[in-house]
Amino acid sequence: MLALRAAAAVPTPDVPFVRVESSGTILVYGRDEIAIEAGQMLEQHLDVTVLILPSGLVAGLGATDFPVVKGKIAVAGGHFGAFALVIDDFASPEPTLRGGLRYGPSRNGAQSRCDIILDLSGGSLLFSAADLRDGYLRVDPGNRSAVLEAVLKARDLTGAFEKPRYVGFDASLCAHSRSNIVGCSRCLDLCPAGAIQPAGDHVAIDPNICAGCGQCAAVCPTGAASYAMLPPDVLVRKLRTMLLTYHAAGGRHPVVLFHDEAHGSPMLDALAQFGDGLPAHVLPFAVNETTQVGLEGIVAGFAYGASAIRFLLRGRLRHDVAGLRQTVALAEPILQGLGFAGPRLAMLETDDPDVAGVALRKIPCMPSAPRPASFRPTGGKREVLRFALRELHRAAHEPVDIVALPKGAPFGAVEVDTGNCTLCLSCVSACPTNALRDDPERPMLRFVEDACVQCGLCQVTCPEQVITLKPQIDFGAATAPARVLKQEEPFCCIQCGKPFGVKSTIDRVVAKLEGRHWMYTASSRRTDLIKMCEDCRVAVVSEGHFDPYGAPDRALRTTDDYLQEGDLAGKRGPRP
Repeated sequence: MLALRAAAAVPTPDVPFVRVESSGTILVYGRDEIAIEAGQMLEQHLDVTVLILPSGLVAGLGATDFPVVKGKIAVAGGHFGAFALVIDDFASPEPTLRGGLRYGPSRNGAQSRCDIILDLSGGSLLFSAADLRDGYLRVDPGNRSAVLEAVLKARDLTGAFEKPRYVGFDASLCAHSRSNIVGCSRCLDLCPAGAIQPAGDHVAIDPNICAGCGQCAAVCPTGAASYAMLPPDVLVRKLRTMLLTYHAAGGRHPVVLFHDEAHGSPMLDALAQFGDGLPAHVLPFAVNETTQVGLEGIVAGFAYGASAIRFLLRGRLRHDVAGLRQTVALAEPILQGLGFAGPRLAMLETDDPDVAGVALRKIPCMPSAPRPASFRPTGGKREVLRFALRELHRAAHEPVDIVALPKGAPFGAVEVDTGNCTLCLSCVSACPTNALRDDPERPMLRFVEDACVQCGLCQVTCPEQVITLKPQIDFGAATAPARVLKQEEPFCCIQCGKPFGVKSTIDRVVAKLEGRHWMYTASSRRTDLIKMCEDCRVAVVSEGHFDPYGAPDRALRTTDDYLQEGDLAGKRGPRP
């Protein structure tokens, strides 16, 4: 209890908000009279349009005060207050005195906008992770009570609303792409709501669509995406306070239980009220979304003395939690490599409080770090993670210097095939974190492992394809100097002596052209131009009235000449 009270007292920053407005325009999308009935219940409160599927049947319909049109939604985009739809097979009703609906000619590509969508079609979802899309209400049309509940909810969706801006984004830190070549796409691959889209060399996060799962911020290797509820440094600070207070009060073998407010808190309340409650050594830690916890939270927890960490998730997930699974898979080899053996990390996916209680009581007692850390987290996500890794290594049972990591890890080295590398340095210009560096004085490629996030931009940019990523964590990289991957002798200009290129490259070019290319056979002046720096090359060409692209005099050659050369070289048999 002392630990929980101390953690609750840690101040948290205010969360920014975005403003969303809805004027009450609703599209009811259905297949039969149920959609019409829903429209009739809403027409006194909202601006209603009913869209009936082309295959739907509506018989015996009387006059309505709202339009009832036909069509199928082909493309759905936008967000609450600004949905944008493309409708195929669209047709408006024709006036008729008989029962039923009769439609005019249909057309594809009709566009519509609305603030709210009530989906009673019973077909495929219009949006991925539909439960996370505000303003999109989808229920089974055969469940009358669910339809009524959705209608009542839709009636309240008018006016101005404030929504948390869950994720802050710094485009200057993003490692998504360079020069139209894609490198890191971790956040794009994981966002369940489709709120993230490419935007040039970086990505853009739409705060109106973002549902706040936090997976983008958890896996972002550079810290370009940062979660606002709680920020990484604040989360680790609360974790520090809770665990240090627990140890100071005499507690042993603490297990940190991350849970969300919407699902986890009611589960723990039920377990306390109707069950045996949590084991005394299990410390609940509430977050907005369990999937927001990144590697820095896990590593810091063990560095501060946690013996195990568990994540309480829904039995029926609202969205994919692949990001959290990747984080756990990344943390496990680090813990194993540092001597933290046993079932240290696991996810409890259940909606039953009793099942959760039994699983928590079965966690074996495992030793915590023998020398728990007490560092104070400061800075952004990447800085907090560096601190936590360094302190975990110091506090570990069996510290080692290098631990191999799975593919996709945000740490690692770069290996270069030096025999085929030409030191073009295109990898240096592509690297978004300055992990790969050149030297202004000599042809050299250097590497700083502590700055590498394994985005892969250097690998896909390299024209010779000589770069390989090696995911690993080197605990000595933070203090290690830049490592030289390749260094060569510079080539000096034959006119002024200034170094301007790589000697092996210039020699290779001259060897391939001299005596083999028609432009370089008549005179050595053209070859000399290759051996000059840009300034001397321009001076020689302009002062000597020399046309570097002019063709030398070439004697007329016939077919017999070519055949004779072939015979002499032994490439052809005797001429008939």
